Amino acid sequence: MPRITPCLWFDGRAEEAAAFYISRFPDSAITAVVPAPGDNPSAKAGEVLLVSFTISGQPFTALNGGPRSRFSEAVSFEIDCADQAEADRYWDALVEGGGEHSMCGWLKDRFGVSWQVVPRQIGDYLSGPDPAGCARAMAAMLQMGRLDVETLRRAYEGTDG
Repeated sequence: MPRITPCLWFDGRAEEAAAFYISRFPDSAITAVVPAPGDNPSAKAGEVLLVSFTISGQPFTALNGGPRSRFSEAVSFEIDCADQAEADRYWDALVEGGGEHSMCGWLKDRFGVSWQVVPRQIGDYLSGPDPAGCARAMAAMLQMGRLDVETLRRAYEGTDG
């Protein structure tokens, strides 16, 4: 079976980004740092060109590709969190040092990579058996930055105030 490895394009900060990510997630490590074998448009010979790393066992490659390409919300990484506490921990860790809060559980880290930090219980309220409750939970979620399970529960149940 083929292995799919996301490759993230950085402008000279690939090693810094990989170190940031592995410090935030368990079972994570930098597995290789590859210097440029010769001068190229994005790195001089001997400078870091590629960094291989894992986040929670998922392989990634970070490429120092230069300033030509930037990240956008069109690609993001979703973190399936066991509960609100875990979601809050990842949210805080990923926005640390210059990240940006967004809406509906999305954020950008200091490198511009988009993440969705999602407590697992959200599905109970957005796809539960009560269509009116799901609509209320969706309306509540659309007002949030960081997702809040308790607020979504109260909206779903119609007890939010």
